[in-house]
Amino acid sequence: MLLILSDDHSYPYLGCYGNPDLKTPNIDKIAKEGIRFDRAYTTAPQSVPSRASIMTGRNVLDVQMLRFTAPLDKDIVTGPEILRGNGYYTGLCGRTYHLDGPDGPKETLEAFAEYEMVTFPKRVDYVKNGMKTVELFSEFLDRVPKGKPFFMQACFSDPHRPFTAKDYEPDPTKIKVPEGFPDTKLLRQDLAAYYGEIQRLDEQVGLLLKELEKRGLEKNTLVVFMGDNGASLLRGKGTLYECGIHVPFVAKWPGIIKPGSVTDILVSGEDLVPTFLEAAGIAPTKEMTGQSFYPVLKGDNISGREYVFAVRGAHGSALPDKSTGAFDLSRCVFNKKFKLIYNPLYYLYYQPIDCARDPFWKDLIEKNNNGLVEPRFSGTVLFSPERPRFELFDLENDPNEFVNLYGKEEYKEIEYQLKKALQKWMIRYRDVVPLPILPVGK
Repeated sequence: MLLILSDDHSYPYLGCYGNPDLKTPNIDKIAKEGIRFDRAYTTAPQSVPSRASIMTGRNVLDVQMLRFTAPLDKDIVTGPEILRGNGYYTGLCGRTYHLDGPDGPKETLEAFAEYEMVTFPKRVDYVKNGMKTVELFSEFLDRVPKGKPFFMQACFSDPHRPFTAKDYEPDPTKIKVPEGFPDTKLLRQDLAAYYGEIQRLDEQVGLLLKELEKRGLEKNTLVVFMGDNGASLLRGKGTLYECGIHVPFVAKWPGIIKPGSVTDILVSGEDLVPTFLEAAGIAPTKEMTGQSFYPVLKGDNISGREYVFAVRGAHGSALPDKSTGAFDLSRCVFNKKFKLIYNPLYYLYYQPIDCARDPFWKDLIEKNNNGLVEPRFSGTVLFSPERPRFELFDLENDPNEFVNLYGKEEYKEIEYQLKKALQKWMIRYRDVVPLPILPVGK
């Protein structure tokens, strides 16, 4: 099994999802030879909590990974550990897997050492961080005992900021700006730089696939490609909008997955481990909150999830301020048609993560202040001093989430059903955030 994770990568930013300005033949080949998931989501719009769910098969609240700088508790069992206990050689390589905490400050590292909180070198057979993911994967395969199955999570930095793939960038004047973004010169340049990162990533993914082919492993290896969370673009990373949690997800497995398959079932990041385990003939643990979608890989029709839940917490190590950049406590629940976002800290204004100081964002703020931004953008949370406490979107008819339907009489029952589902989920997993449904009379 090979799980390839890109960093800060939103749907639909791949060629196989219909983006005409992205040339991604290697990742597209995975979809062509296997299956493309159109409704895959992460459990959080940030790397650490999202990867915690991907690694454990459990939601963010359940594994207490809402604080960005937290290491995964040593008593929480991961998927690779279960596979290892069932005869697999396991590993992590490339960009940091984010689950052993940050590199500092020294007070934090002292606490990690005292309480033995750096655990992944003991959980898997091979752990190496670094930017040379392909070389590390090759080294890992060299070490796999002959005849033994393997699991590897190979992590890439692309397309995480800063954008440095200049040689891979398309002409910014010729790309099509997505409908959800204002069309400005500087935003075009920024988007082209993001596309460059994805196209460089695709080249690296191709080298991983060639490594499997060279060793004769491509025919019996399940390969999954997924974004770890949404892009550092407008209303993306750090938000519970589609650009923050809706990610690309493709997989291939010769002889098991029918080539050219497409599915729109709802998939959450917490569903990966149960699926990998079922594919290996291993039962998931009772603690896992994810749901296996292995039947879909085999071509069976299943209804899948009714709801997906996602959460936002701290980001990085900065202290909270008046914006959502460093800290927020939003929650969301959605089905295939409607999404409800709950913003308990509604008075925090929106700030994009990792790019609040970038020229395109400063330029947009200035243009908005001078009345030069289209009304559909100027009237949204992009430039508002605060956000709605609740947001309700019709994902079928308003995929860019511009029209907040919350409070409209004709959507009262939908509001209630989504709030009820979120309330139940927050209670079940002991969320510390106040519940969205108040007692009668409050």
